[in-house]
Amino acid sequence: MSVLRDLQIRAAARPGHIVLSEGHDPRVVAGALAALDAGLGPITLVGPEAEITSQLAAADATISDTLMIQDPETSALTATYAALYFDLRKPKGISEDVAAQQVRDPLIFSALMVRNGDADGTVGGAVATTSDTVRAALTMIGKAPDAALVSSFFLMALPSGHPSGRSAMIFGDCGLVIDPDASELAAIAAQSAVSCQQLLGDDPKVALLSFSTKGSARHERVTKVTDALAILQQEHPELPSDGELQFDAAFVPDVGASKAAGSPTAGHANVLIFPNLDAGNIGYKIAQRIGGCDAIGPVLQGLSKPANDLSRGCTARDVTNMIAVTTLQAQK
Repeated sequence: MSVLRDLQIRAAARPGHIVLSEGHDPRVVAGALAALDAGLGPITLVGPEAEITSQLAAADATISDTLMIQDPETSALTATYAALYFDLRKPKGISEDVAAQQVRDPLIFSALMVRNGDADGTVGGAVATTSDTVRAALTMIGKAPDAALVSSFFLMALPSGHPSGRSAMIFGDCGLVIDPDASELAAIAAQSAVSCQQLLGDDPKVALLSFSTKGSARHERVTKVTDALAILQQEHPELPSDGELQFDAAFVPDVGASKAAGSPTAGHANVLIFPNLDAGNIGYKIAQRIGGCDAIGPVLQGLSKPANDLSRGCTARDVTNMIAVTTLQAQK
């Protein structure tokens, strides 16, 4: 069974209510219908009701108990969310009139559905930029009280029969934190390890990546990674982790044994932490476009409730998979 199919089955065992903020997009509609077929849902599509209804009709689908529409321009929930938005943002000088206008933004409306307990998680980003999608989640849902920061990861599903024998890995942070310092890098690693256990059901083995392995190069950027490892091991001594490791030393058993003998994770890492967003974003796209991996994300971690981002180049299949991921996050 593929790792992505397994995700959907485990999500369907305890389905949650997921709200999609770009319900007018044909990919989102198709992804939502496939998710319902997989036993996920209920699902709410947010956006212009006439446009969404037209998209559903084109797909031979209609609204039901498990597929609903919320149009912020006409919804009975809009006034409640406008008041909630005003309470959240009035310290920033927002007026009630501005709140009433802003809450009609589908990204904000969807995030407020989650904050208010009317949905368990939200997914956007098929049309909106990552910055707009993440900003809505951060301002409306907020960081979890025990989280050091909000970061992101990609769930990388390897092609079937990959020579490594692997099925999936976690890559972090490839979508949000631009240049984490050592303490932030350690926090990203710890969050990503939890996400590995939660989504893949695997015991995490963390590698902090660099252009150097175990002192093969000296540079302040290498020092940042080794400092992050020291923090991570002090705060989470039970977590198998190592760094600094080059990618091949982290991923290939023979190379890991040669370059980092005795390492608890070298050659077997399933949580790969990149030193900055340049490396992470480039790395996941190379794995996706050349390596043939399915890249699900960026998945946000550290929020008080689940909210996730899609690539604007996403497919309907990506939407379905992200609904499953968001459902699994909500199950915790």
